[in-house]
Amino acid sequence: MDIRQIAQEFYRYLDTEKGVLPNTKRAYMSDIEFFIDFIEKNRYKTLDHHAIRAYIVSVYKNLKKSSLSRKISSIKVFFKFMKKKGYIRENTAIIIKNPKLEKHLPKFYTIDEIFHFLDYLPREGWINIRNRAIFELMYSTGIRAQEALNINIDDVHIQGMWVKVRGKGGKERILPFGEKAKTALELYMDWIKQVGRYAPERPLFINFRGSRLSYRGLLKIMKKHQLRAGLFKDLALHGIRHSFATHMLDGGADLRSIQELLGHSRLSTTQKYTHVSMDKLMETYDKSHPRR
Repeated sequence: MDIRQIAQEFYRYLDTEKGVLPNTKRAYMSDIEFFIDFIEKNRYKTLDHHAIRAYIVSVYKNLKKSSLSRKISSIKVFFKFMKKKGYIRENTAIIIKNPKLEKHLPKFYTIDEIFHFLDYLPREGWINIRNRAIFELMYSTGIRAQEALNINIDDVHIQGMWVKVRGKGGKERILPFGEKAKTALELYMDWIKQVGRYAPERPLFINFRGSRLSYRGLLKIMKKHQLRAGLFKDLALHGIRHSFATHMLDGGADLRSIQELLGHSRLSTTQKYTHVSMDKLMETYDKSHPRR
């Protein structure tokens, strides 16, 4: 098969078997298409580690380490797929090493800042009712923004105060939410019912046209309300998730519980939040140690 035909099969595989999120799929497709362009332009007959290394040399000067690492990871997944399907004899991509990345601590809001952001959200009009519901739910559960946007109406159990979320790899998890989120969701659900948009399989968070709210749209909303609230930290949507995890850890939750709530497959991913809670640790130390 032609490599572009194989790539199309790979993209379908990402949907049907891997169950990746839309943004993740777009990143894979972009990385693979650039790689294929390079292969075709330079007329490589064999797909192996030599071709990958030549591609890396051609692009690394213009990329951050994180971007280069993502491109290499995408190519590795593609090669693994080709080996699995029998399109190549050996997966020599496994010998290619990803560049070592600098470790950046997660950016997050303090408790006072996140409370200020949520309390400052306007309350009148259905758009503001929707915005409050989605941000309260995100902070109450720690879900990713895209996970929140993918929620359908029948995924939410208001009285039981839990929501079903589809995470990376199509994995589902059931998450509890608090009273503030419950109240915000009840108001929003009432509006959906009033305008005839209530159907179990429909998207929960919708835009003006009645279709699912986009990630870009939600990011724009967050940035607007950050400025209105006078919060000038450079926080993206993921900052709400970081805030949730940090505040849970500071409040005494154990790492394993936070790992389950966040949907991390490895505890090491969750452990980064122990670093951002160092201020809390030092505060406890200062209060407790007899000779400080």
